Amino acid sequence: MYSMTGRWAGPGAEAGVAGEAATPSGLRASVRRLFARGAGAEATAEPAGAAEQADPPTGEAGLAPPPDVRFPRWLQTAAGWSWRLLIVALLIYITFRVAVELRLVVLPFIAALLLTALLQPLTSRMKRSGMSPMLATWCTFLLAIVVIAGAIFLFADRVSADYTTLTNEVTRTAREVQHSLAGPPFHLNARRLQTYTDNLVNYLSQHKAQIAGTVLAGGKYALELLTGLILMLFISFFLLKDGAKIWSWLIKGLRSEAQRRVDLAGQTAWRTLVAYVRGTTLVAAIHALFIGLALWLLGIPLLVPFIVLVFLASYVPLLGILVVGALAILVALATKGWVAAVILLAVLLLENQIESHLLQPLVVGRLVRLHPLSIILVLAVGGIVAGIPGAIVAVPFTAVITYAWPVLRAGSKAG
Repeated sequence: MYSMTGRWAGPGAEAGVAGEAATPSGLRASVRRLFARGAGAEATAEPAGAAEQADPPTGEAGLAPPPDVRFPRWLQTAAGWSWRLLIVALLIYITFRVAVELRLVVLPFIAALLLTALLQPLTSRMKRSGMSPMLATWCTFLLAIVVIAGAIFLFADRVSADYTTLTNEVTRTAREVQHSLAGPPFHLNARRLQTYTDNLVNYLSQHKAQIAGTVLAGGKYALELLTGLILMLFISFFLLKDGAKIWSWLIKGLRSEAQRRVDLAGQTAWRTLVAYVRGTTLVAAIHALFIGLALWLLGIPLLVPFIVLVFLASYVPLLGILVVGALAILVALATKGWVAAVILLAVLLLENQIESHLLQPLVVGRLVRLHPLSIILVLAVGGIVAGIPGAIVAVPFTAVITYAWPVLRAGSKAG
């Protein structure tokens, strides 16, 4: 009998097939024909299944799985980004929590990085002048110790010496204001004004006693500050001496291409940090000079402490100088009257304009120029997370990331 294909399908044909199968080559040919017939039947019965088999599942050829038609494409994309962002946020939160717990190590290390970025150009200049690396490091390090110790000594000494003058000036000004308000045209209650004056003087006296007691007793915060200062100087010394070797050791485990990209990004980050710290220090010195000169001409107490505070506050852009300036205006108002306060306010406003339009573009430079909105946002985040230290390091950290990350990505794309 004949089959549908027109071939003989009788006993003879079966015997022929059996005869073919009796040999190894015939067996292989029969198996191939059977697989070919099965594949043809599947292709005839299920044409849509063949198209699905043409796309291998994920893992076989490294291709992405077909999209799930039950959900819209935008929802799948949003869900993918959401869980990735949640994991990143969790890692950042854990990192900050660990940093807070280890603040006695983390904060001195960050301060040491900033101090090293400030001192490293001086060390490099000494090395280029012919000094040995060890001698240049020791000279720079000892100079930093002298400056820091001198600033701390002057601050503490002048606070102790000028605090009595401040109290007397506040008392005198308060009495003058009291007499002015008790007379025409205000005619306020003299007894109530005297009570307010006595409360203010008592607060200043108690505040001085609390400060002296804390310093003499060597309280918890004083001990932490001293420990952090020693650790900062210790780390700074070795960063000045072996900073390049430490960086090479950190990246030597990477592959050659990754090592090249990370090294390039690290050098960009360090140059940005050096430019920022050096420029900010020069701006802070200019602020301290002009505001200190205005305080000296007005005869306001606590001159040296205010100069030190203005210098340190300049490392917190926008907000730092405003806070210290407001404090100085209050002291000027309480000790010298409203005329001195208005003059000091005018000096601070002029300083702010000079910084915004002249000092920042020329001294700090466009290399680390950030938009004021971004500065305010990172200052807020840094202050919420880590207080004053967080606000100090927020802007340089943002500048470093802003200028180092594109270099790292560009190197990755080029590779």
